[in-house]
Amino acid sequence: MKEITSAEFDSEVLGGGKVVLDFYSTECPPCEAVAPKFEGLAALYGNDVKFIKMFRQQNKPLAEKLGVRSSPTLLFFDNGVQTGSVLTGGIKRSDIIHELDSLLTKERVLEIKKDIKATVSDFDVVILGAGPGGLTAGLYLCQAKVNTVLVDIALPGGQVSTTHEVSNYPGFIDPQPGYMLSHNMSEQTKLCGTVYKVAVDVTKIDLEKREIIVDEFETIRAKKIIIATGTSPNLMGIPGEKEFKGKGISYCATCDAKYYDNKEVVVIGGGNSAVEEADFISRFASKITMVHQFDALTANKQAQDKLFANPKISVLFAHEPRSFVREGDKMVTEVEDLKTGNRTKLVADGVFVFIGMKPNIDLFRDKLNLDNWNYIKTDEDMHTSLPGVYAVGDVISKKYRQITTAVADGTIAAIAIAKELN
Repeated sequence: MKEITSAEFDSEVLGGGKVVLDFYSTECPPCEAVAPKFEGLAALYGNDVKFIKMFRQQNKPLAEKLGVRSSPTLLFFDNGVQTGSVLTGGIKRSDIIHELDSLLTKERVLEIKKDIKATVSDFDVVILGAGPGGLTAGLYLCQAKVNTVLVDIALPGGQVSTTHEVSNYPGFIDPQPGYMLSHNMSEQTKLCGTVYKVAVDVTKIDLEKREIIVDEFETIRAKKIIIATGTSPNLMGIPGEKEFKGKGISYCATCDAKYYDNKEVVVIGGGNSAVEEADFISRFASKITMVHQFDALTANKQAQDKLFANPKISVLFAHEPRSFVREGDKMVTEVEDLKTGNRTKLVADGVFVFIGMKPNIDLFRDKLNLDNWNYIKTDEDMHTSLPGVYAVGDVISKKYRQITTAVADGTIAAIAIAKELN
């Protein structure tokens, strides 16, 4: 693996051969997450593909010329021609492998993969999920000198990292950007000594054996497991939703609202998330039409008062979406009046969906006691129905799901585990 500057780009990258180029930055958690994957794959594929790194801040003109605007960004070249997909953000090892394999023959790929050796790592505790609950558990455990690893299929922070503003987290007088609050939580836990394995593919989870396989080759064994996998947005399951997800339909205002400056959008939902995110989207969009299935919003009164005072936002009550289609550069949402059955079409530039969440339990759904809504049941110490397995945060059965309640859950589980291990 070699690091170059923009002055060497033509000779090292465009000069021929197969190349993967990593634009990285300092003080960049996603860059730190991808670095060991990049280095490990360089050892496997390095005889066939050149692995090159470039410091983005010191080579900004070239980065911008290549369309690189964030770190890390991986670009792939074959004999001087850029090819394949551009990988950026929370890059998974499997995504890099897919692009590397596409540069080589099938026969050569098979030869290389014969050299992949399975590994086993042993820890006292493995935490599944790096949201506030998981990060807090990791912090308390490492301060108690408990050997802990944090595993997440995405980057640390959970849903907080995509929340535009947090105004009710204790200790901060001014509202905090969600990404900064989650970043500070993550850095505190990392500096304490918790091992991070993030933006990985979780291949298998065996709760009884307390073993987790990540990226198909590494088995992580632990004495205790904390499940902190959180929740994911509910889908409506109507025609067009799957096809236009990420192509006109979004589930994250913080991520995508900026793309709708002076444009019109539709927001589906009427709870706290929908109302608060609609208010945020109104900083960019010129007009917002909310579609809600009930005759009244279900968000808290303060959020409702703020929404109804916003001249950009109107609410279509007692309506539900039935389909999404694209007409030119517009998204068309067909909605049904639940009282009359009449259907009408709402034409906008984009659609945001906020209709609640579901627990992320697919890999162990049949192993634990769940409530009627498929959330994990726990006792006061966060034990689940399986010995040595705990659960914290939004994934568990409880009345309120907030950042502060997730942090409390993580604290309780960590203290209970530390005492048991001692």
